[in-house]
Amino acid sequence: MSEPSPGPDAPWQDPEPFLRGVAWLDKGRPVRADPADTMRLPWDTGERATLPIGVRLEFTTRSAHAVEVRYRATVPGPTDALRDLAHGFALWNRHGLLGEVFTEPAAESVVRLELPRGSGPFTLHPPETQSPLILGLRGVGGPLAPAPATPRWVVHGDSITEGWWSTRPAHGWPAVTGRILGWDAVNLGYAGAARGELATAEQLSALPADVLTLAFGTNCWSRVPYSAPLLYETTRAFLDLIRQGHPRTPLLLVSPLLRPDAERTPNRLGATLGALRDAMERATRDRIAAGDGRLALLPGRDLLGSEHLADGLHPNDAGHQVLGLAVVTALRRAGFDGG
Repeated sequence: MSEPSPGPDAPWQDPEPFLRGVAWLDKGRPVRADPADTMRLPWDTGERATLPIGVRLEFTTRSAHAVEVRYRATVPGPTDALRDLAHGFALWNRHGLLGEVFTEPAAESVVRLELPRGSGPFTLHPPETQSPLILGLRGVGGPLAPAPATPRWVVHGDSITEGWWSTRPAHGWPAVTGRILGWDAVNLGYAGAARGELATAEQLSALPADVLTLAFGTNCWSRVPYSAPLLYETTRAFLDLIRQGHPRTPLLLVSPLLRPDAERTPNRLGATLGALRDAMERATRDRIAAGDGRLALLPGRDLLGSEHLADGLHPNDAGHQVLGLAVVTALRRAGFDGG
């Protein structure tokens, strides 16, 4: 039996079954912290958690030759720092970019992307900076179906995990890793934050996940200074809390990446980033030695070179690609990819 061919007035489909990368919903809007538990979080974490980083649409179709998305976005003012950022919708599959469409932010609008032959699954990455709310989607020439569910990979970190200095949402390292492994990457990266807040650990503990990855620590050098002993104990406590909700979930910890200005420079408590990295790694190794066989460590110091850093801290697109591939390798070596 052939599929119906929706015309230009076909009804809009509810976007919720198509959404991926969603941690929580708050009145239908994806958010990246538990909306029932925001009062315990630092202000900067709560502010970043309102952005739909990593949230995307995934679908299949047998006959549609285009997809239309109806959305509502924040329109930046004339002096808004985000005004000049590209407002693009990108269509991907696991093999690469299929097409992009750039529009002006609008209070409500519709964007259309052409689909190549093939059923997919397709991934549509909306822009993130204007916090678009997807109101509906529909196929042109045929209906859309939500893509099959895939393993849910929850990633927590700082601005590097959030994807800073990557030129597109699909270029951040969690998106790279998730695409290669075919996983549903849930990005809980909080720029400026991710300092081992224990309320965040408790939220992660309660969040459904098939695999977990932690990649924080850089902001413990300067933004809120830690000593090495303090970060050692914080890492232990953070892991303890996560394990209360995920006692056997595969968990990879990535220690802080190269940061040339911080490696040998003491912070206000006398800790260099090198010392803080060592403290996190020791805390992780000590837990593994104590019997946590579902925990693995990826030391971050040598994963990137200075040529991979856009500003001395955040990876450029090439750096995000290298980091994403390194995480894929670490997960596979630990046997966490199901292969």
